[in-house]
Amino acid sequence: MTNIDIEISEVGPRDGLQSIKTIMSTEDKKAWIAAEAAAGVPEIEVGSFVPPSVIPQLADTAEVVAYARTIPGLAVAALVPNLRGAENAIAAGAHKISIPLSVSETHSLKNVKRSHVQMLEEIDLIVQRIRELPEGERPKFEVGLSTAFGCTIEGPVSEDLVVQLAVKAVALGVDEVGLSDTTGYGNPAQLKRLTKRIWENCGREKLNGVHLHNTRGQGLANALAAVDIGLTTIDSSLGGIGGCPFAPGASGNIVTEDLVFMLEAMGLKTGIDIEKLLAVRELVQKALPEEEMYGFTPEAGLPKGFVAATGS
Repeated sequence: MTNIDIEISEVGPRDGLQSIKTIMSTEDKKAWIAAEAAAGVPEIEVGSFVPPSVIPQLADTAEVVAYARTIPGLAVAALVPNLRGAENAIAAGAHKISIPLSVSETHSLKNVKRSHVQMLEEIDLIVQRIRELPEGERPKFEVGLSTAFGCTIEGPVSEDLVVQLAVKAVALGVDEVGLSDTTGYGNPAQLKRLTKRIWENCGREKLNGVHLHNTRGQGLANALAAVDIGLTTIDSSLGGIGGCPFAPGASGNIVTEDLVFMLEAMGLKTGIDIEKLLAVRELVQKALPEEEMYGFTPEAGLPKGFVAATGS
């Protein structure tokens, strides 16, 4: 990590696969994760510990986490909806656990069937459970502030409430919070404003990353705003697959290939070999022949004479 300017967290095996009809085989998931790690992707969210009846596409998450743990240098992340999910993630060996705290309470009730009060109780229980573990075995625990930029159900979301929930989560003892544009409503000015307010109220070290969607074409603009203000981790999905199945119309993660190209062209090191990354896309497309994949860089190819920051 010392030689990386911006950390890319690949969320395709979780956020991408949960939103498509195809159920990718466990072996294909393992091949995808191994290939992206070999391309230099430092962190991959490999699945979600939700009941298989809710999201059957991710029923094999425990096995996938255990496999990903065997890849040297890879930070293995997983999403959990509650304490039970966190227990399963801990047992499987995830390095990082994320839980969604939807600022839109309506979305929270649809997504995880819990109110704000109930979610904060779950977060508190998870913090206490992690503290019971030996110090060297504690996973990093992040709260993702979902629908922080707006909600397809409620509409505009109060920025004051975003900050209030961030403050409450940090007070409970989470390692950090993340801003999540679940519905693709966000714009660069809004992202900078929210980031500054959370830094002012929670401490700069408590907010490092953003999860952005490209639903309205603002994904890379928002990613650039995040870099400009000083955020250091950006989530993205290979081929731009995925979205939230409980937020109508929330398709369109940022395309990992386009994000890496932009950052590397700017002279920012991601640690990722972009040519190897483009080859991973072919592997995933072969495993998901019925699913559409997005991205301008894969279609156009790298510019003639392009020199990446990583490795230069």
